[in-house]
This record gives sequence, structure tokens and C-alpha cells, in this order.
Amino acid sequence: MIVRSLGAALAAGCTVVSKPSPETPLVALMLANLIKESGFPPGVVNVVTSNYNQAPHIGVKLCTDERVRHISFTGSTQVGKELLSLSAPTVKRCSMELGGNSPFIVY
Repeated sequence: MIVRSLGAALAAGCTVVSKPSPETPLVALMLANLIKESGFPPGVVNVVTSNYNQAPHIGVKLCTDERVRHISFTGSTQVGKELLSLSAPTVKRCSMELGGNSPFIVY
């Protein structure tokens, strides 16, 4: 899921902070490493990993920090609403993919 937002952000010259799900941090970490190996400067793609207890606190920090200009989130409608509310005072752009039920299998 990170690739969908990451490519557009990098093409626009933006830096990226990714906070992947605590269940699947390795994909984001491996992608960040590939981007680093391809020659992007350090700090262009950043990954913040967490456990389930830390994740809400990191989300609050990202949503309320004025340096963050856009939030892209995939997950539950409930959490999406919370993130939108937190992002409103700093007038962030938000892209949300909420409440989907489309599992897939990769062979």
C-alpha cells in the first residue's frame, strides 16, 4: 500500500514519513532501504515502526505536527474519522481508504 502514495510524493519532490501497521513493518523498511540504495539522499523516505500501544500516539503526533502537509491512511472508518479530526486544526490534506473488505492472495 505504501507504493501507491510513495511514488507520487517522491515524484513531486516531497519527503515521506511512513508509519506502517505493527503487523507488517518489514515491507516499508525494505522499500525504504531499496530507495536509499537507489541513490536518494538520507531522510527522503523515513519509516517509523511501532507496536499496537505506540501506534495511536504516533498517529496523533503526525496529524498535529504542522510540518506534515498530507496524511494518507488505509484502515478502519473509525480510525480514519479520528485522524481527520486531529488533522483539521492544521488544515492537512487527507487521503483515506476506509472500511474495505477486499482481501487478496498473492501466490
